[in-house]
Amino acid sequence: MTSEPKQIRVVVVDDSAFMRKAISMMLESDPSIKVVGTATNGEDGVEIVRRLQPDLVTMDVEMPRMDGLTALRHIMASTPVPVMMVSSITTEGAEATLEALELGAVDFIPKQMSYVSLDIVKIREELVAKIKNIVGRKHVLMARLRQQTRFSNASRGSQPKPATSYARTTVSIQKKHHRIELVAIGSSTGGPPALSSVISQLPPNFPVGIVIAQHMPPMFTKPLADRLNSMSRLSVREAEDGERVEPGTVLISPGGKHLLVKKYGASFRVVVSAEPQNTLYKPCVDVMFNSVAEACGQTSLAVVLTGMGSNGVKGAQNIKAKGGALIAQDEATCVVYGMPRAVIEAKLADQIAPIDNIAAEIASYF
Repeated sequence: MTSEPKQIRVVVVDDSAFMRKAISMMLESDPSIKVVGTATNGEDGVEIVRRLQPDLVTMDVEMPRMDGLTALRHIMASTPVPVMMVSSITTEGAEATLEALELGAVDFIPKQMSYVSLDIVKIREELVAKIKNIVGRKHVLMARLRQQTRFSNASRGSQPKPATSYARTTVSIQKKHHRIELVAIGSSTGGPPALSSVISQLPPNFPVGIVIAQHMPPMFTKPLADRLNSMSRLSVREAEDGERVEPGTVLISPGGKHLLVKKYGASFRVVVSAEPQNTLYKPCVDVMFNSVAEACGQTSLAVVLTGMGSNGVKGAQNIKAKGGALIAQDEATCVVYGMPRAVIEAKLADQIAPIDNIAAEIASYF
């Protein structure tokens, strides 16, 4: 007689009764997830998490008595558990969410993801799948959190410490020895801390431009770019349509839009567009990678970081078919090992590296 699979136990912390109900309904639409407790402020949330020891917590950012960031600090210090922040779609909400990711939150839920959304089925399915992935990697994520200080150190203006624990774990399948003109990075769940690790370690004289597609809603990508710029020796900003891709510059696709690369003579420029409309994600890694394959093909270097699903694998196939190179993040350091797994299993990766080593792997091509 087989035993019933263990339910995923979740605590929901939010001062809005509507949001507590909406999140609980979304999660419990899957029989493998059970909301075992709720709280209306951070102070009660910390106590409930301590008492119930859940598998995952959803945490509102703005609450009375104790806000979500303060509660997150307490939880990570005393009873570490994966936390997903619930954030308003505002600049302030985005900045607080990025700070939460520095403090150890694994991801965030925009407040538009409620039961009044027209896309509720897609939202619910993605959220449930993401929670299952994150909880399945809970022990790995919490172990990683205990040793990872780079993101918070860099955000305070200090240079990140070089990693040693993963120094010998890069798998080099093959190495291209030709000129690289452009680096393209795709990321999703867990991406902001991963991007900070990569971008903050690149040298100030980096010889080519970098473009990034990070799955994020509008209002979040500019604060992300500003934060990365503050901790990097490169110039990082949210991309503008028609902007030239310069050496030592990092351009991040605006949330809700696609970023495409076009070649004009000897230079590259970006196109920021709502087209194509029929993609699951905006920005879409496949859309960006496909444009990079057409713009510079053999002289392109693609990097696939942590994220759900397989977005990026089709574009990576096009880049590889044109003779470009590809680096994938390894399983051990991903928040969700979906996007890198897809390119690795498709045998598209030239190097498979922990996040601490990826900047050095990129730099080794120059």
